[in-house]
Amino acid sequence: MAAGRRIAVVLFNLGGPDSAAAVEPFLRNLFGDPAIIGLPGPLRWLVARLLARRRAVTARDIYAKIGNRSPILPNTEAQVAALAAQLRDLGEVRVYCAMRYWHPMSEAAATAVKSFAADEIVLLPLYPQFSSTTTASSYRAWLAAAAAIGLAAPTKLVCCYPTEAGFVAAAAESIRLGLAESAAKTGRPPRLLFSAHGLPKKIVKRGDPYPSQVMQSARAIAAALGLSDSEWTVCFQSRVGPLEWIGPYADDEIRRAGREGVAVVLFPIAFVSEHSETLVELDMDYRHLAEQSGVPHYVRVPTVGIAPAFIAGLAGLVRQAVAAPAPVRSQAGGRLCAAADRCCVNPMA
Repeated sequence: MAAGRRIAVVLFNLGGPDSAAAVEPFLRNLFGDPAIIGLPGPLRWLVARLLARRRAVTARDIYAKIGNRSPILPNTEAQVAALAAQLRDLGEVRVYCAMRYWHPMSEAAATAVKSFAADEIVLLPLYPQFSSTTTASSYRAWLAAAAAIGLAAPTKLVCCYPTEAGFVAAAAESIRLGLAESAAKTGRPPRLLFSAHGLPKKIVKRGDPYPSQVMQSARAIAAALGLSDSEWTVCFQSRVGPLEWIGPYADDEIRRAGREGVAVVLFPIAFVSEHSETLVELDMDYRHLAEQSGVPHYVRVPTVGIAPAFIAGLAGLVRQAVAAPAPVRSQAGGRLCAAADRCCVNPMA
């Protein structure tokens, strides 16, 4: 690395409200995203305001259970600090976070990067699996924010890393502990559920590779654990509204495990930090459902967070991105997605 070279690494995440008062504007930003509601601008914002107002009552109740704020920002800031420590040998490297729907958003991150006078920017989503609703949406927001302030440093996007070795190792290490706890409690092998945030089927039909990449992650982690196909299942959580969502649904899988008298170990495979959908939906709602459904034992495995293997994996992705000539790339410079998918070639398509 040339002396004096400055590298900015920007971690993308969704963000979350930092107070009860922030819940409705956070939801307004979420529903106002064209990747979430594909209506023309004025109509989309009108619908977003109506949905946010309606959903805010329920959402505030959810956040009240975890202190009226999402922990996703402090979790991400911990990942920022851990990653920066891994990259000191590259020269002058600073790591920032850009949240999609609540502060600090891309505008703040882009302004900070411009003040740093970065020679090169690496965009690193904290979404291991690509989706138009996460990575592409965050990328689009970043491009708009950077253009608005004239930030033109060479920029590379790590678009996806569903089977990155550090992510897989960190997940397997935590899951192994959960499997052992469950087996010790019940004396029988549990069923491992890989739970990912759901998507409406209409988004997947447009070519979104997210479900296939979730399956890639699950297969890689299961292989690291030495599990057979009968010992694990991919399922999807957090569906809302009247649309048909991809399945199988996590709550249905928990009920099935109860009927079959099988313990459940659940790992949030698409989340790398804790937030309301892990701390409330998985820890509280699904645990209660498991008890009601007769599941002998329920273990929720933590997200990878700042696990050393995961952070080392992220550092490796940054190093590969810095060394690679292409401005948009996947974890190893080649395609991970199917030929019809757009993530590795043109995430904005």
